Amino acid sequence: MPHVNGPVAVSSNGRGDGSSRSSFREHLESARAHTGETLAKMSVEGRALVVFLRHGGCTFCREALEDLRRMRGAIERTNTRIVLVHMMEDGEAGALFSRYGLGDAARISDPDRELYRAFGLQQGSVQQLLAWKVWWRAFIAGILHRHGAGRLRGDGRQMPGVFLLEKGEIVRAFRHQTAADRPDYGEMAECAVGGRLTRTG
Repeated sequence: MPHVNGPVAVSSNGRGDGSSRSSFREHLESARAHTGETLAKMSVEGRALVVFLRHGGCTFCREALEDLRRMRGAIERTNTRIVLVHMMEDGEAGALFSRYGLGDAARISDPDRELYRAFGLQQGSVQQLLAWKVWWRAFIAGILHRHGAGRLRGDGRQMPGVFLLEKGEIVRAFRHQTAADRPDYGEMAECAVGGRLTRTG
C-alpha cells in the first residue's frame, strides 16, 4: 500500500499558494483536458483528484500511474475523477498513460508549467531531487518494481503534487517534499467525504 511521505494540508482560501482567488479560478477555467472539459467544470460536476506528474521519463511518474491504475475503481466510487497534469505533448502522454490503463483518464498538457505554479508547485532543490533516499527509492521503483525510466520529457526539476478539488476549491493537498514521496491516492479521495478538512501545515 502506498504511504504518505509529504505534508497533507488544505489551503485556507481554497486555492494554490501564491495566487489570488480570482486568478486561481481563471487557471481552472482555462485548463482544458484532452476531452475538451475545463478543470473548473470537472470540479463542479463532481470532485477531481488532480495529479501533477513529474517528467514522463521519471520512474516515479510511472510508479504513480501504476498506483492510480490499481486504485482507480475505489477512487471513482467516491464520485471523484482522476485528472492527470503533465508536461508532455498530448499524444505522447496518451501513449504512456495507455500503458497503465489510464488512456481514457482526463489529462491536461501543461508544458509551460503555468498550472503547476498556480497550485504552488515549484522546481525542486538538489536535496529534493538527488538525495540518497531518492536514489534508493528510484532503484526500488525502477529496477525491483520494473517501472524503468525513459528520456527526459518535461522539466526534470519540477516537483509533483496531488490536489482534491471540489466546486473549484482545494479541499486537500499533497505537495511532495522529495521526488520520491509516494502519496496514498485512495486516502486523498476518501478523506474529504462528509466535510471539509482543516489546515495542517
